[in-house]
Amino acid sequence: MEAITGVFQKRSEAEDALHHVQEAGIPPDRATLLTPGSADEIARELRSVPTDTTEQPGMGKAIGALAGGGVGIAGGSLLITLVPGIGPISAVGLLGTAILGAAGATAGANVGGKVEDSVSQGLPEDEIFVYEDALRKGLSVVIALAENEHEASRLRELFRNLGAESVDAAREQWWIGLRSAEESRYAQTGRSFSADERFYRMGFEAALHSRMRCREFDQVSAEMDAALEDVKRQHPQADVEEPFTRGYRRGREYYQELCDEGAQAA
Repeated sequence: MEAITGVFQKRSEAEDALHHVQEAGIPPDRATLLTPGSADEIARELRSVPTDTTEQPGMGKAIGALAGGGVGIAGGSLLITLVPGIGPISAVGLLGTAILGAAGATAGANVGGKVEDSVSQGLPEDEIFVYEDALRKGLSVVIALAENEHEASRLRELFRNLGAESVDAAREQWWIGLRSAEESRYAQTGRSFSADERFYRMGFEAALHSRMRCREFDQVSAEMDAALEDVKRQHPQADVEEPFTRGYRRGREYYQELCDEGAQAA
């Protein structure tokens, strides 16, 4: 499975895109819409959710217990909850439940084991921080899991034709928004940011992987070392270790800052 993503300026555009994805033959458990909302909007949406809709297979188990003060409810295929560092988010279907679970909205470790294999396989855990940044900006995100390259190409073309921004473009916008501040911070180390940026950013992004979150450093240090070794193998002649490690530690600080800001705003 490969996750194909479109980022939309308006929720209505994203809802239309999800409809087109379903018309293209992607089953409901392989497509989702993530969209942000205020507390009042979430309350209105909760009132609009049917209480007698038959749940999709596995939905009850996938929801699990909500963490972090979540106000989530499952009604049919809709999950509404609070995501750390972002606020209220709604998601459609099992895939949306799994993604928000990996982002920390629910008991993430349980979600991954309780959704159907067709959903958990291909879950884009390394892209979730990009979705979060888009949602934090008020954008909406549509994700569909493609079974093969032909299906992936069709979905990319569909999103492009509907005016979506790709996940790669959204990732670049996220970094552009951080780059100046990170450059100033890095200059205090006495090293060259322009020379180290590539590997600093790799470490920064590695720390934002959903498996690395909300764990003490000694709990993730082995995984950080494994990621660092992978980068070293790919770039054997480069000065990798210090910028990657500094980026990783800074990425952890950055995520905690977002969570703290979200908690203060709640």
